[in-house]
Parts: sequence; C-alpha cells; structure tokens
Amino acid sequence: MSIVMDVKNISKQYRLGQVGTGTLIHDIRRAWYLMRKKEDPYLKLGTINDRESDQKSDYVWALKNINFEIEQGDLVGIIGRNGAGKSTLLKILSQITAPTTGTIKIKGRVASLLEVGTGFHPDLTGRENIFLNGAILGMSKADIKKRLDEIISFSGCQLFIDTPVKRYSSGMLVRLGFAVAAHLEPDILIVDEVLAVGDSEFQEKCIGKMKDIGGQGRTVLFVSHNMASMKSLCKKGILMDKGGISFQGSMSETVEYYLSSKTKFVSDGTIERGLSSINTNQVKYTRALLKDKNGNNTDTVFYLSPVQIELEIESDEEFRDVIMDIRIVSFDGIEIAHTMNKYQADLSPSLKKGNSVYQCKIDNMLQPGNYSLTLGIHLPNGKTLEYVENVCPFNVSRLGEEGKENFHFDFSLAYVRFNSTW
Repeated sequence: MSIVMDVKNISKQYRLGQVGTGTLIHDIRRAWYLMRKKEDPYLKLGTINDRESDQKSDYVWALKNINFEIEQGDLVGIIGRNGAGKSTLLKILSQITAPTTGTIKIKGRVASLLEVGTGFHPDLTGRENIFLNGAILGMSKADIKKRLDEIISFSGCQLFIDTPVKRYSSGMLVRLGFAVAAHLEPDILIVDEVLAVGDSEFQEKCIGKMKDIGGQGRTVLFVSHNMASMKSLCKKGILMDKGGISFQGSMSETVEYYLSSKTKFVSDGTIERGLSSINTNQVKYTRALLKDKNGNNTDTVFYLSPVQIELEIESDEEFRDVIMDIRIVSFDGIEIAHTMNKYQADLSPSLKKGNSVYQCKIDNMLQPGNYSLTLGIHLPNGKTLEYVENVCPFNVSRLGEEGKENFHFDFSLAYVRFNSTW
C-alpha cells in the first residue's frame, strides 16, 4: 500500500489569552530573526499541553513533535483524554489551520467533519450546500448530481433539504454533513467526535458507511471516546497525551494501553484526589478495595468465586437517602455490570458526616479478563455528588477456586457467563 499521509515533526503553538500570534512587537521581532536566518525566538518558549499544570507561560504547545504515516485504506482511530490535542491535529490534517513547525504530505482529496455545521453556509439550503461542498472538493456538478439522491436519503433530511440550514437542528446538520463528506468519494475522510451529537441509529449507519469506505481502499481517520466503536471500526490506533503521541499500534492494543494507563492499582485501595469526573466537594470516595470470600484484599479473583467490594467515603455533611452505584467496566471501556443500593436491596442509607465504610457483595459471573470499577454517589433528585471512573483494577483469573483446571474462554464469548440449567 502507498503512503497517503506522511506527518513529520508537527507542532502547534498558541499564545494564551490572545487572538492570533501575539502583539506587534512580537511580529516585528519574529520578522527580524527570520531576515537574519535565525530561529523564531518564541519557538523556544511555552509549556506542554497539560491542563493540570501550574506552569506560568504566555505560550503553550497544543501539539509537540507528532510523527506518523498512514497508508491507503487504513482505518485509523485517534483516542486520548479531552485536551490531549486530537481536534487540533485533525484541523491541521484537514488544512484548516497550519502547523507552527513540521511538514505534512497528503495524496488525494480530504473531506472532514470536525464541528457541527463545518463547511455549510447558513443562508443556503441543504441541497445548495451539497453542491457547494462538492465544488470545494473539486467535483463537477454532474458528479454531484449522480450522488445527490443517495446523500439526501442517507441524511434523512428529505423534508428539509430545500430549507436554509440555519434552521436545522445540530443533529440534522451532523446528518447532512456526514452524508456529504462520506458520499462525495474523498480519498481521506476525517471525522471528529461530532458524531456523538447524532442518535444511536444514525451512529450505527455512520460506522457502517466508514467500514464501506475502508473496504473500497480509501482512508478514514476517526476520533471518538466510544472505545467499542473504535475497536469495531478501526484497525490501527494512535493514543495522544498532552499534545504528543504516547502509543501507536493496533486499535485493540491502543485501547488496552489507554485504559490500563488510566487505572492504577494501589494495594491499600486509596483513590487519589483529582480523579473524580464529577464532584461537588461535599463527598469523596477515598478508598475502594476488592476482597475475596475470606475478607483478604486482592486484585485477582478466581473464576466464579464471589467477591466483596469495600468502599470508604468521606463527607463534609450529612445526607439522607443517598444512592450509591457501582459499575464494572471491561478493559476496552464497556460498562458491563451495574448495581445500585436503592434498587437492588431497597436500601438508601443516610450518609453521615465524616468517614463511613460500606460493603457490597456480588456473585461473580465475569468471564476471565481485566476489569475496573466506576463509582457514583447520587441524591434522590438525580444530583450527582461524586463520580469517579476506572479505579480498583482487578483481574478475573482463568483458574477456578479449586485450582484443578483452567477455564479456557474469555471476552471473545461475551463478558458475563450466566448460571443456567440445560
């Protein structure tokens, strides 16, 4: 296969708090250095792209030294935390913005769907915008006409196709935008997380269409936080972290590396502060432990052996009727089991001020493999007080409790094995 995208040493620098590259004096100084054939002085400045950093600088490197090659027909998934630089990279690859340093070589037409309404003129109708986008891609009017009915049908916007798109909802804009980008036969299709705006039925259609595009020898770059979709669609993976690439490999390997890097086994179960996805600063999970049936702390569970989860909570005030939930998450990011104290045991305890310890016993029907816990604390009105993901990683062993024989199956036959009578 030939190389259709060659990215070498791409970096992108922004000046914080400013529009553009900076002040007039900065531009004059840059020009003076360039006239003397010296390096831009501001390229030596700036912090890495780390939201949690307290470093003080007027400059930040949104991307730093990005290198990769993509071959014709590759289906490539790009994953990483929010703020890792994924969208900035896609904008550069789509030639919407230029890199500060580095070079990109691209062979073929590129179509991208990065933000809701990208490339649409709000005062033109859906039909007119289809022709506009096709012209931008270098297609003739006759070629666009051949695909017009297919595009409109795929988008599901037949009723509104002659209405100005400024009257479309965000979901309709995404539907039409993807339909245009995918059906005008680009050599490279770039799609950001924007598909999350669409409903689940449309997302499945989009995944299927991208698979078809890859099967035709064309190339797809896809950014999503849905790990199941990424593994289903993509063959190769790129993991981004703090503006750089931290891992490249198969999509399965990349997802596993990403999720394992988010979880950290701590022998005493301590949950570090700052890990919460949602927190009101009133309640905090401080410890999560997995115990075997004898009450011993463990990170490995025998197949079909019952386990106990012990949770320690610190609260600044008393709450009545709190709802606690535990989700078991596979190492490819899928929530596969869920229990709540309210609905499982009709028990909604009060949460006392100070430290409290709660225990939950579960029958273990998990297939052998790697898992972690996601924990929540909620009020009856639906308000979430605490939500922390990917803590207490553990492994379900292929070895049964008796130790006499190994269990030979795993995730490939689903995640949970029910008790059944045949």
